[in-house]
Amino acid sequence: MSSLANQLVRAEKEEIARAIRTLLGRPLVSQHDDPAAFDLIRKRRQPLTQWFDYFCGWRLVVEPRQGYARLVKVRTEPGATRPARRRRTTRTPFDRRRYTLLCLCAAELLTSPVTTIGMLAQRVVQAAAVEEEVPGFDPVRADERAAFVDALKLLEHHGAINAMDGATDSYLDDEDAKVLYRVDTTRVIRLLAAPVPPSRAADPQRLTTETRYGGEEPTETQRNLWARHSLIRRLLDEPVVYRDELTPAQSAYAASLTGRQIIRRAAEEAGFVLEERAEGFLLIDTDATATDTKFPDDGSHAKVAALLMLDLLVSSGPVSAARLDREAAGLLRRFPQWAKAYQSDGGGSRLAADAFEVLALFGLARRTGDQITALPAAARYRVDRGTAAQEES
Repeated sequence: MSSLANQLVRAEKEEIARAIRTLLGRPLVSQHDDPAAFDLIRKRRQPLTQWFDYFCGWRLVVEPRQGYARLVKVRTEPGATRPARRRRTTRTPFDRRRYTLLCLCAAELLTSPVTTIGMLAQRVVQAAAVEEEVPGFDPVRADERAAFVDALKLLEHHGAINAMDGATDSYLDDEDAKVLYRVDTTRVIRLLAAPVPPSRAADPQRLTTETRYGGEEPTETQRNLWARHSLIRRLLDEPVVYRDELTPAQSAYAASLTGRQIIRRAAEEAGFVLEERAEGFLLIDTDATATDTKFPDDGSHAKVAALLMLDLLVSSGPVSAARLDREAAGLLRRFPQWAKAYQSDGGGSRLAADAFEVLALFGLARRTGDQITALPAAARYRVDRGTAAQEES
């Protein structure tokens, strides 16, 4: 093979790897928001579709004319580690009310390509009224309008609706605000990643049922397929996967020669560095394309506090939750101009709780009863006292 041919093959592999990581970090890629990324995915959609299906069992939908690509990711197990977040300043996770309004809005938007915020609000009022288990929607109340706006802004963020006239935020202070939306009904439908449509699932637990794995009586082939897909999904979705958290089938697959070869191949083709240790596995994305959040990161007070507390957990062993509360309170006293949102009564406990949530999300700490313990991956962030002393001298 000529040198030019080798370069072309290498360039194609690099493009596919970059596109895989892009979709993992952003399962919905829009031509309007990121034309370069969308063009790359459109260009390489066939090998990308094959890669996600073979290694993960996930479906990739690319719509060139409508200008978006959607990776339909299905989690191995339901979890609350990546909630929908408000698009306004606080980025607070959605509560039950906002999820309810999001679903009602999405259902009502499917019937019309154009609507106004007032018309949509009234339709949500009517839809909530006919559902016995759904609380009524009252747009007169400011808190209800705020929840409604958060649902709409998330739909705007994903390109499901587009404000052609007016601004969604204006509805916060004025029930009579005028906002005109264009609705992309196809994209509204694509937002749902459940294998089973909610209207066909009598039991909510059935929403994530994937028939390709055979249900309650799978064949040997289906069991092996599920072991591969479920394990690689976890490796791609979670910052670190510990062996003691694997199911017996996943553990056996990871230990087999075929399983190890396929895991390494998946990591290589996606452009990850696979770190395999006795405790578990870690996929490293050197340019952070595939991640939706980072650590260490000074982007939030909780992440800064988490890094400081992690050093305590690694050096001192398991500590009580009360001690972490005291450490956080002491941190706030030492820096009274820092983390002002926590500079109030009970601020130390809230900061410690948020910091632990960060550590748990990244697989760095675990709580058992009242004790919080650093997990093996936390050793990567341990401060070398000897090196630090040499640098200071």
